[in-house]
Amino acid sequence: EVQLVESGGGLVQAGGSLRLSCAASGFIFDDYVIGWFRQAPGQEREGVSCIDTSDASTGYADSVKGRFTISSDNAKNTVYLQMNGLKPEDTAVYYCAAALWLRGRIGSLIPRSEYDYWGQGTQVTVSS
Repeated sequence: EVQLVESGGGLVQAGGSLRLSCAASGFIFDDYVIGWFRQAPGQEREGVSCIDTSDASTGYADSVKGRFTISSDNAKNTVYLQMNGLKPEDTAVYYCAAALWLRGRIGSLIPRSEYDYWGQGTQVTVSS
């Protein structure tokens, strides 16, 4: 059974940091891109960052470049999203997702339609 379990969300003041984790199981981790998405109330779900776990190539949304860093620990089948310099507009439910990806390095976000599996989400709230 495929599982993606997010953790690490919470309440933080503007300018603070959080580290989200996405623990994956039930599939061959190295064959997948793991992505982070977020959805604020009344908004569309948007891509934040993604990583190809086979070669650690990454993609980021412009809104988080320079503030968020995605990384992967393949020994633990876990992807992390380090979020620094948080802003109130980063408030959302954050989801991780997995996309089977055998097409080589990525250099940007891959389309949401590519993702096969989704986690349940973790709430991030940034107060001003």
